[in-house]
Amino acid sequence: MLLAAAPAFADDDEKKGDKLPDSIVTALPIFADIATYRQQIYDQRGVQYQFTYIGDGQANLSGGVRRGAIYTGRLETVFEADLGKLVGWEGGAVHFNTFAIHGRGLSRYNLNNILTASDIEALSTYRLSELWYEHRFFDKIYIRAGQLAADQEFLTSKLAGLFINGTFGWPGITGVDLPSGGPAFPFAAPGARLKLTPTDNITLLAAVFDGDPAGPGADDPQRRNRFGVNFRVRDPPLVMAEAQLKYGSTKDGWILPGTVKIGAWNHLGRFNDLRLSVEGISTADPSSSGMPLRRRGNDGIYGVIDQMIYHVPGAEDDKGIGVFTRISGSPADRNLISFYIDAGLNFTGIIPGRPDDAFGVATAYARISPNAALLDQEANFFNMTFAPIRNYEAVIEATYQAQIMTGWSIQPNFQYIFHPGGNIPNPNDPAGVNAIHNAAVVGLRSTIKF
Repeated sequence: MLLAAAPAFADDDEKKGDKLPDSIVTALPIFADIATYRQQIYDQRGVQYQFTYIGDGQANLSGGVRRGAIYTGRLETVFEADLGKLVGWEGGAVHFNTFAIHGRGLSRYNLNNILTASDIEALSTYRLSELWYEHRFFDKIYIRAGQLAADQEFLTSKLAGLFINGTFGWPGITGVDLPSGGPAFPFAAPGARLKLTPTDNITLLAAVFDGDPAGPGADDPQRRNRFGVNFRVRDPPLVMAEAQLKYGSTKDGWILPGTVKIGAWNHLGRFNDLRLSVEGISTADPSSSGMPLRRRGNDGIYGVIDQMIYHVPGAEDDKGIGVFTRISGSPADRNLISFYIDAGLNFTGIIPGRPDDAFGVATAYARISPNAALLDQEANFFNMTFAPIRNYEAVIEATYQAQIMTGWSIQPNFQYIFHPGGNIPNPNDPAGVNAIHNAAVVGLRSTIKF
């Protein structure tokens, strides 16, 4: 069974012939019969299933809105079937996955920041994620339809998947700028996706999603679509497109493996101007109505690079040192984050005797729109206050992932968050002149795949 971070028919890199992904059932003799059964139903009927539990303990040692420790956990259930093997429907495949989420999120309750400290943080609930059918034509064309999550295929970096902070999955710029955060964890949205693979090294993706997985409203989007079954289809759509180029090899040593991705998104809905009112003046001006000007549409462009810079001689293809970076931009007049960049350095399988361990360091920077910063300045002027001016949020993370046995890993990590919330006032400061302090976060993650 393949995980939500790499569903079986979503990323061919994750498919390794007829071998099922790692699971603890292959490591413990008590589960030997289960391991044999799983392999048999996959070989004979094309059916895969897996349960993955991720538990995060995190604490902010300093900074944020309040100090404290939390625990959050997520149990994911995944099922996939190759309909060719199962019922003779060649080229067809089905998939669904669900989440059972519990605990409290550090960003929501302690930090008030933008770049979520854990990529599994969400309100406690039972939630349907993806539910789709895909058909393959000539091993070159893949059409998928159903409830889809864009963060499974678009704007992804394979190397960034090591890190705990949520921005290294679905980046903060799309998570903030799109309605309800877009079709990404914890949401998915009805849509359709076309995938073309004209060569082994080139992949072209295009998709259309319902543009608001939770629907409009003033309350928390996760409460508006608490169980993932709203199945909205009438909101203005979100369109995404991406081109991917893979190159290099660990065999000849001339150019080591790498991937370049270039993409764009466009949302056809309407968005509030961050600063101007319908009268064309600042909403901070007492003479304005306070009603924001509505802008038609929204969009963004992005690029992703994954590059291996050292390969461990004689080891598997993914063992070595790799670097990644992602960069994205969106219009400043209607988006809270107008520019985003992240980068990281990964070390995998380079420690003698620990071929499956990985560690790395990464950083991300999200710039608050200049229009939002100007609105803060104007609010201070008209109100004769000295509140902080929003500017950016950034994070640095260091982590080590140690495999205890096949299917079970633990991962200590440290994060330092600069300007939580983008340098917003601390709600605990009655004068409103002090921003939320930088936060130091430590955590320990355990992941078990059954």
